[in-house]
Amino acid sequence: MTLPFMIAAIAVVAVVALIAVGRLGELPEAEPDRTPLALPVDRPMDRADVDGVRFAVGMRGYRMDEVDDVLDRLAAEVDRRDARISELESRLAARGVPRSEPIDPGA
Repeated sequence: MTLPFMIAAIAVVAVVALIAVGRLGELPEAEPDRTPLALPVDRPMDRADVDGVRFAVGMRGYRMDEVDDVLDRLAAEVDRRDARISELESRLAARGVPRSEPIDPGA
């Protein structure tokens, strides 16, 4: 009496395993389970882009306070960099040096 149940259980486990690895047909494409990060692709990132980044938390998660500290520092450094670039461009413009075209980050 136990032998038929054991055979049936093994058959069920085998079918489930074959389905799980896709051997009984093609598995559908996986759908993304989170929204993509909204980062600009047509221009360099600025402070508002860094401030707006939100990471999804996974099963094990991450230390949100550490990531927030890094993003805050990065945003401040981007602000300082942009201010310095603007200052230097203004100095060059005052001396009559034409402004160069921005570098395409995607090139």
